Order: sequence, then structure tokens, then C-alpha cells
Amino acid sequence: MHAGQPPAGPQSLPGVEAIIAVGSGKGGVGKTTLAVNLALALAKLGHKVGLLDADVYGPNVPLMLGSSAPPRIVGDNRIEPVERYGIKVISVGFINPGDKPLIWRGPMLHQMIREFIQRVEWGVLDYLVVDLPPGTGDVAISLIQTVPLTGSIVVSTPSDVSLQDARKAIEMFRQVKVDIVGLAENMSYFVCPHCQHEIDIFSKGGGERTAAQFGVAFLGSIEIDPDIRKGGDSGQPVVLEGDQSTHARSLFKFARHVIDRVSEVKAAEGPVIEIQ
Repeated sequence: MHAGQPPAGPQSLPGVEAIIAVGSGKGGVGKTTLAVNLALALAKLGHKVGLLDADVYGPNVPLMLGSSAPPRIVGDNRIEPVERYGIKVISVGFINPGDKPLIWRGPMLHQMIREFIQRVEWGVLDYLVVDLPPGTGDVAISLIQTVPLTGSIVVSTPSDVSLQDARKAIEMFRQVKVDIVGLAENMSYFVCPHCQHEIDIFSKGGGERTAAQFGVAFLGSIEIDPDIRKGGDSGQPVVLEGDQSTHARSLFKFARHVIDRVSEVKAAEGPVIEIQ
């Protein structure tokens, strides 16, 4: 390797205990909503948390956190992440705000992911949550090539169409040797505010069945609640209300499942063997 050349292969982030990628096989399943609320719930539960918005085509994290402040450049050309609600955040949406799209190809995306991972002053974190774009494309592969992931979370709705793509996401993570923390079923059910009857708008239970079929953990069902949507649109995610809030209860339950599963994944990691 030539002097000054960056080392090949994934490079760990000193001070960051666990890196969790949140992905989905398709868009429209509420993946970013879960990633944002997961990061904030982990912080509410006493952990040090960072959130990397790697969904370069739809960087909605700044909107959901109610912040548009650009990150600062500090000593040695490092990037200082934005701090919001007690978590550290970086997003291409801070750098490219507004409605102008990023029209980038693979090499540019790969470089951006490397910059966000390696040049950002993440400091000491218990969890770095990474919100991936939908699908199984360049950004997910670039992330996996840049930093060793602790594991991945696959988000789906209960519908067969969504679950078909979630299965592809599970297989993608398996093919690239990333542990799967589990599958979460978003928009699982709706409780009528008048009669309290539970309505399965997008069907129900498909996520749990798919998790069992593929031998992965089921991280829980998150209900359809207008307050979850309002929280994201207003920049005040619902988990900020605390784990006693009826609107946030299923999200905190999901976060606690993630904590348990990440502990299991890390405990199962064997010693690293290098073959010369």
C-alpha cells in the first residue's frame, strides 16, 4: 500500500460501540420515521446516539427533526455533526436543502458515505443509527464496504407487496455477511379513537410470519397513529413525549427489542481471525 493511501476494507469507528443500519426493500414503509424515533428513543433511554441520514435521494431526517442548520467544519477539516434533541445528526439534507435533487452516480455516493463516516466527529456513541435508502443499491453496499456494521434492521408493512421486498433486503444483508438485528412491522394496525376497535388496514402479522420463515428476530409491531405522522411532519417526533405516552409506547417497545438484540449479536461475535 502506497503512503497516504487510505486503508482498504471496512474501518471501525473508535468510540462507537454499535452501528445499526435501518433498511427496507421498498419505499413508503416508514423506514425513516422508525430510524428517527429509534435514535431518539435510545437517547431517551439513556444512551449516547448518533443518526446518519444516508438516504441521499430522500433525506427527510432534517424535516423530521425540525432542523436545517448546516454542520460546522472544525479543526483538521473535520465535520461537526448537528446536535438535536440530544443526538448527533448528519444528513445530506443539511448540505443540499430545498427541493433540488442529488443526481449522483455510484462513485460519488461512495465518497459521500466515506466522508460522513470517517470525517464526522462522532465522538463516543453507544449507537450510530444509519437510515439507508430503500432497496439494495449502491449506498448500502458503500456503507458495508466503509465500516463494519453491528447489524441491520429491516422495516416492512404487513402487506404482501411490502414483505416481498423485505425478503430481498434480508437476503441482501445475508449475502454481504451483515447480521440481521431483526424485522419490524410498521403500520401494523390502527385503533379507532371512537370505539377502540383494532383495524388491520394493511393486513397484520405478515412481518412476524416472515421473520419466523427467515429465522430472524421479530422486533415488534408499530401501530398506525396520526400523532406519529404529525410528529415527523412538525419536527417533534412522538417519542419525545416519553415512554409513558400512549402514542409512543409501541416505538419504545421496538427500541427496547433493538437494545436486547444488539446485545445478543455482539455477544455472539467470535474472535476475529486474520488469514495471511
